[in-house]
Amino acid sequence: MGMTEQETSPKHLDQHTPMMRQYWQLKQDHMDYLLFYRMGDFYELFYDDAKRAAELLDITLTKRGSSAGEPIPMAGVPFHAVDSYLARIVKLGESVAICEQIGDPATSKGPVDRKVVRIVTPGTLYDENLLDALSDKLLAAAYKKRNHYGLACLDMASGRFWLSEFDNKNAFQAELFRIKPAELILADNQQELTQGLTTANKWQPDWAFDFEQNRDKLLNHFAVQSLASFGCEDYELAICAAGAVLDYAKTTQLNNLPHIHLLQKLEHSDQLVLDPATRRNLELTENIQGGQNNTLFEVMNSTKTVMGARLLKRWLHAPLSSHDNVQKRLDSVENLTHDHAFVSIQPILSEIADIERIVTRIALASANPRDLKRLQQGLTQSTLLLDELQQLNIKLDQAQYIQPLPELQQLLEHALVEQPPMVIRDGGVIAQGFNAELDELRSLADDANEFMLSLERREKQESGINTLKVGYNKVHGFYIEISRAQSHQAPAHYIRRQTLKNAERFITPELKEYEEKVLTSKTRALALEKRLYDELIQELQQHVAKIQSTASAIAEIDVLACFSERATNLGFNRPTLSNKDGIEIKQGRHPVVEFHSKEPFIPNNLNINNQERSLIITGPNMGGKSTYMRQTALITLLAYVGSYVPAEHAEIGPIDRIFTRIGASDDLASGRSTFMVEMSETANILNNATSNSLILLDEIGRGTSTFDGLALASATIQYIHEKLQSYTLFATHYFELTQQAEQWDAMVNLHFSATEHKDAGQEKLIFSHQIQAGPANQSYGIQVAQLAGLPKTVIQQARLLLQHFEQHGTHETELPQIELELLESAQSNPELEAMAELVQSANLDEMTPREALELLYKLKESLQ
Repeated sequence: MGMTEQETSPKHLDQHTPMMRQYWQLKQDHMDYLLFYRMGDFYELFYDDAKRAAELLDITLTKRGSSAGEPIPMAGVPFHAVDSYLARIVKLGESVAICEQIGDPATSKGPVDRKVVRIVTPGTLYDENLLDALSDKLLAAAYKKRNHYGLACLDMASGRFWLSEFDNKNAFQAELFRIKPAELILADNQQELTQGLTTANKWQPDWAFDFEQNRDKLLNHFAVQSLASFGCEDYELAICAAGAVLDYAKTTQLNNLPHIHLLQKLEHSDQLVLDPATRRNLELTENIQGGQNNTLFEVMNSTKTVMGARLLKRWLHAPLSSHDNVQKRLDSVENLTHDHAFVSIQPILSEIADIERIVTRIALASANPRDLKRLQQGLTQSTLLLDELQQLNIKLDQAQYIQPLPELQQLLEHALVEQPPMVIRDGGVIAQGFNAELDELRSLADDANEFMLSLERREKQESGINTLKVGYNKVHGFYIEISRAQSHQAPAHYIRRQTLKNAERFITPELKEYEEKVLTSKTRALALEKRLYDELIQELQQHVAKIQSTASAIAEIDVLACFSERATNLGFNRPTLSNKDGIEIKQGRHPVVEFHSKEPFIPNNLNINNQERSLIITGPNMGGKSTYMRQTALITLLAYVGSYVPAEHAEIGPIDRIFTRIGASDDLASGRSTFMVEMSETANILNNATSNSLILLDEIGRGTSTFDGLALASATIQYIHEKLQSYTLFATHYFELTQQAEQWDAMVNLHFSATEHKDAGQEKLIFSHQIQAGPANQSYGIQVAQLAGLPKTVIQQARLLLQHFEQHGTHETELPQIELELLESAQSNPELEAMAELVQSANLDEMTPREALELLYKLKESLQ
């Protein structure tokens, strides 16, 4: 953060005020964090922290008082609104140390005791107000030795903890791009691992990744003798990373993290591989511009819980490689689709809150009363879900992991009021009838008015004083008031408490005793309620693992029901995963384009196999080439995710990877041009694809000169076709490649066509959006440019130049000199424009003498 020398090491600590000495002692241990220092109703920041916070949060920077002879730069945020400020700071990649008052201001001599109770970092969030409900915020650590990589990931909000290893950089970076950690812990001598990532990095010395010490940390945390129980004892580099990430999480949270009780080994081979460019190009959960619209997730998401929505995102980014595991998901979707079973299940799911994150807050003792109420409702609904599945006779593997815990449901229902407040601070959380002592203490305070009226009636009757009143105020407590004229009649046991102008106030031993009871009852009731609440949290903490199991199962059932609903309402069908090589799709559709299209979507077939392994696709821009290619990838991906697909029929063989190279933009930050990005992504494909890979290539070589681009495109398709033998869809405008396809076995030409026709004197281009055999006969580039609204002058000039290039080639002769002024004058004169069109449309080479004479007469008439 760029601390000043004065701040990092104040030279004259004894010259500071007592409070600033306390501040500096705390700050010295947390130099890497913004220190939020609690003072009454505000969190204050001082010195460079204040300057940095003022810049980040746009809050006022002031100077208050002085310490060590200098004014103190200072900025503050109100404690009740701190979450909104923390959310903004953490989003910017900063971390904050929260320093609370732990002493009692009433009894403290000097500054109130304070200590840092938690460090809030981008990757260790579990607070509801700091997290996006639909996205994961992950903490990761990576470690490298030679060309081997270990990776460990922790989701603090849910307790998921997993590790994996990679034997090459591409696979490692693809996984990092998939998980997109919010915070990444790295050895300070391995900075190259962050290449291309936009994440908050935390640097640790290399010894923090020592294998022996990190293995011991994991063994101690999980209380096991060996990591063999998690099946990862041979993952040495991943263990180095896992110990480091767990240690960092514990250090920042000042907590043993009891909700993390399982370490999962994630095999790289368990998933169908998607490289970063493919994830970006297919717009799975984020569009090219970085938004959420027009994505596969937007179309596929009809989940009813936020847990399910987060899981759906994870599934879309991690299609399975095992056909058996995919079939299990597809069987479940089929069960839920039969008789529209999802219709009765989804309303039950919609009543279940985010219990996955609530149970984490319970484990970390930061759950609020409403969390507990939502947990109770979630457990109740999970019971209803099991009952509904049983009534529908639907067997789902996930159902066995739902543990509704009826005793816990009853405890929470009995303990909590129907609508608890957000915080326990002011009480009103524990229900009437749960604790007799609490009920008694509450009744003392609540019954005070009744007591005063009863006492007043009795004392009036016994004393005969008609002006006698019983009252209460905060300063003097309870009293009996008698007018000055009758005050001499006060009974002997009345003790004078206060003299007023027209009245005397008294107290009695009975009233004094009751007063002490009432005044302490509220304080005692609140203290007892807080203790009961803490005991409730402690009881719930005993069931964290079971609640996590329930949450995980509900999320899976939610996604499967979502797939079932989408299949029914969007017309998807069950795909067939076979061991036969290739992909056959009948009447396939692009799910996102179809979802947003106002016109009926035109479906297309695809058949790619060892006999027709490379498909060269030509046709006009906007004709449907990119849509056709992307829908092939998305249908394949959805099938491997375990969803039904947008096609009448889809039979998909073994696929290990999907690669797409579609579109590109400059990577200015890394100094790479569009063409350099294109070539880098193509190189990644050529270096990593196998014969079971699906490759989509769109317009390779368009970023350089025509001949360079054609040569690169031709060499690329030849390498893939002959050496890699992958399943390839190759869209191009290079018609020369269509001739190449005719010469090679297992390479075929396909095209999208368009037709031109005139409507009310205007030329129009009609796209068929239908795939056909053979190459396209032209590109219609000029016609598409005309549709886009280019000036007519430009279109006319382009037509003339195209005619010249077609006759003479691009390099053999000088370009024709075309007078723009002449063209523009023709454009502004309808008669001249009509004449130009007449001449332009005439085929002079095939005209008979008579037809030529007729054309001349027409031109003469136009001039007259």
